[in-house]
Amino acid sequence: MAIEMKTALITGGSKGIGYGIAEALSRKGIKVMLTSRNKREAEDAAVQLNKLGGAEVIGIEADVRDRASQEKVVKTLLDKWGQLDILIANAGVGVFGSIETLTHEQWKDTIDTNLTGVFNTVKAGLDALIKSKGYIITISSLAGTNFFAGGSAYNASKFGLTGFTQSIMLDLRKHGVKVSTIMPGSVATHFNDHTPNDGDHWKIQIEDIGQLVVDLLEMNPRTLPSKIEIRPTTPPGA
Repeated sequence: MAIEMKTALITGGSKGIGYGIAEALSRKGIKVMLTSRNKREAEDAAVQLNKLGGAEVIGIEADVRDRASQEKVVKTLLDKWGQLDILIANAGVGVFGSIETLTHEQWKDTIDTNLTGVFNTVKAGLDALIKSKGYIITISSLAGTNFFAGGSAYNASKFGLTGFTQSIMLDLRKHGVKVSTIMPGSVATHFNDHTPNDGDHWKIQIEDIGQLVVDLLEMNPRTLPSKIEIRPTTPPGA
């Protein structure tokens, strides 16, 4: 199937990395359904992306923590376009601080979003992806292999996500479904209440992640980069 005839679901696609991927895919002619917990943010992102003149982008409210919500998203996409070819599991949160101050609620929200949320999304889309011999890409982090003080919840969620993704890669290749995880370092996004600014020039930019996803989709089907670590070339102090 030509890349411009494909469809994609991107969780957490209203801003940051998800938005950058949505823009890159739309420009390539891939129809995109992006989700956010915030209905207005999802719809506004779709409006902005559709102004760029690429393939159709639809924004809808959905919460990866809710299994039924993810099943509804996939059904909506299939009712609209008839197939699901690409799943980008991007939605994530970050809570940082010592285990001494980390609350049970913060732990649960981090694990439910970053790890169980990916499970919910993958399970919801799995039958359609097997049918299309599609591609699953999860957005993990270098924190999924490098632990640090104050990162117990985030490290746990991303270590788990990296392991989950690598395992389902082995489960699903017999069906012709490709699975990769992207593990970025510092990215210029709104993550952790940061506001992107000129000082972020050294960081990975969201369009860089979008280009990487396109590169993965366009790679010869015989080859699978299953785990990709990316980091800024020259961080401060390097």
